[in-house]
Amino acid sequence: MSVYKTLETLGITLPDVATPAAVYVMSAQTCNTVHLAGHIARREDGKAWVGKLGKELDTAAGKEAARGIAIALLATLHQHTGDLNKVKRIVKVVSLVNSTQEFTEHHLVTNGCSELLVEVFGEAGKHARSAFGVAQIPFGACVEIELIAEVSA
Repeated sequence: MSVYKTLETLGITLPDVATPAAVYVMSAQTCNTVHLAGHIARREDGKAWVGKLGKELDTAAGKEAARGIAIALLATLHQHTGDLNKVKRIVKVVSLVNSTQEFTEHHLVTNGCSELLVEVFGEAGKHARSAFGVAQIPFGACVEIELIAEVSA
């Protein structure tokens, strides 16, 4: 099944791609590897989803935010490749979770992104991953995620 049919089945419409907030590009490719810049969690109105896990937000909210980021990452990947069916595999996800020192469920927050990528790409969506707790993220966002994908020529 095409990636777009899967997205439709999941009720997902790709959003507009965010513009860089500083001096960088949202995607860069070398050979068959595409690197996507970190995408922050955003509310439906496009504003940053602000908060600290373990203080204002719980794991379930963080996981929901990470799922939303996965959708935004797919939109950027679509814009870069012109066709998500060119994605051969998701190689790596790096997740930064704005959290208190006591919060230890960064991996569960990041599952919001990882689970969606597997739903969309199947086996090709399984990836290596890192999840970190950080003191702060730009705009006070609760989660930021970057992605590396292998694409066909």
